[in-house]
Amino acid sequence: MNRLTHLVIGVATALAAMPVLAQHAGHDAAPAKAPEPQSPPPTHAAPTSHQRQGQGEDRSTMDRSTMDHSTMDHSKMDHSKMEHSAMGHAAGDLPVAAPPREPIPVVTDADRAAAFPAVHAHHQHGTSTHAYSLVDRLEVSDADDGTALGWEGSGWIGGDLHRFWWRTEGHALQGTVERASVEGLYGRGIRAWWDVVAGVRHDFGEGPGRSWVGVGIQGLAPYKFEVSATAYAGQQGRTLLQAEAEYDTLLSNRWILQWRAEVRAYGKDDPALVIGAGLSTLEAGMRLRYEVTRQFAPYIGIEHGRAFGRTADLRRAAGHRANDTTVVAGIRIWF
Repeated sequence: MNRLTHLVIGVATALAAMPVLAQHAGHDAAPAKAPEPQSPPPTHAAPTSHQRQGQGEDRSTMDRSTMDHSTMDHSKMDHSKMEHSAMGHAAGDLPVAAPPREPIPVVTDADRAAAFPAVHAHHQHGTSTHAYSLVDRLEVSDADDGTALGWEGSGWIGGDLHRFWWRTEGHALQGTVERASVEGLYGRGIRAWWDVVAGVRHDFGEGPGRSWVGVGIQGLAPYKFEVSATAYAGQQGRTLLQAEAEYDTLLSNRWILQWRAEVRAYGKDDPALVIGAGLSTLEAGMRLRYEVTRQFAPYIGIEHGRAFGRTADLRRAAGHRANDTTVVAGIRIWF
């Protein structure tokens, strides 16, 4: 009986002491190794903060949806030792004190010069010789005294800067030249599309002929107005100023409406040619042409001529009208 009693008391004492022993064993013994969690596929593995710091990885390229934050021990991370300035940030993740970034560089004078080169100088094409001839008007009209023929043409031969120019215009009635002129001029290019010309001119037809020396300018004005102005000096103190302007309105690729005006002013009376001093005549008209080819275009139009001042008085005294409006038809060619 005593032996059984001692056995029961020993077992009860051992059971009571087991929690205390287990608590001490937890502090002294090494913890059991927990099973390693299964690593995600290499293509989705998120680098550690130290790897991102060393590699300078841009956080904008990290796929945060594949990061397992449950396995990260943030309590062991020393944020005070992390160098954020070395970490690659995206353009929208700049520090507050960083200067703003300029997405488009500031345009410099060199950029403007490259985009808009100067066109004041001629585009040189070497020393070869070229030629161009234009018959701008070759037309007939129904005048009071019969069928009238009118013409105007010009052309040049030479290089880019130095050219010989010729110009002619006139009017004939019933096969007789009433008045015409021929000019030979030296032209010098001074700017892109502009030439200074100087040379001689001779007027002929009914009445005495007149010879002149002249100097002028011609070219393409802004808004594509073709203009020319020439001042002439002749015998016995005669002077003449003649100016002309043309403009083409493109109605289509082939239909073109041309506007034209020409004005003359003389320095003194010339009764033999029914010309008075001052503003003498003005001719204005419009012509609608169809370009069969660029070199050949028939046209129809209307032309109005008016005399002013002393010229109008001399014409009335000679039995002619001071004003006249005619319908014309003709061709325009160049080669």
